[in-house]
Amino acid sequence: MNPGLVEAGCDEAGRGPLAGPVFAAAVILPQGFTHPLLDDSKKMSAKARNEMRGIIESQAVAWAVEEVSVEDIDSMNILWASVEGMRRAVRRLGVKPDFVLVDGNRFRPMDGYRYATVIHGDAIYASIAAASVLAKTHRDERMLELSREYPMYGWEHNMGYPTPAHIEAVRRYGLTPYHRRSFHPKALEPSLF
Repeated sequence: MNPGLVEAGCDEAGRGPLAGPVFAAAVILPQGFTHPLLDDSKKMSAKARNEMRGIIESQAVAWAVEEVSVEDIDSMNILWASVEGMRRAVRRLGVKPDFVLVDGNRFRPMDGYRYATVIHGDAIYASIAAASVLAKTHRDERMLELSREYPMYGWEHNMGYPTPAHIEAVRRYGLTPYHRRSFHPKALEPSLF
């Protein structure tokens, strides 16, 4: 982007799981910020993500993370719940950006904000990569909390994604209040949804 523009990057984590909220983040980094560990969060180890989270949260000009509930996911659908989470995160930033860079190809206009969507933006822009790290680490932290409430689903390992063990646990124990009802894998048809 142009030097001097205050740029916020946005990304989400948790679009594909069967259970748990989706998280979205917006981050404004200092001009020229770089770090050798920073990358698309999916390409980073958990240790590197957690280390980067501390660096981002302490060095960012502004950052915000939003949790979008399972109820919102089921009422809006996962795509628009993710977009809504990113919009909420942008509005919560302590500094208003001149421009918003959004990972992916879908967003909804926001009054007073210019934006662009960027496919694979988390591999191109540091601010989007930073947002991906915050969204992923905050979501993982929440799933670890939820796994203590419902230990039989293995969320501390699968983070709510449809692994064979998670699918088998759903068959055996049924759905929790944290399971999304709006979509499910073929392996669970037609018995539970």
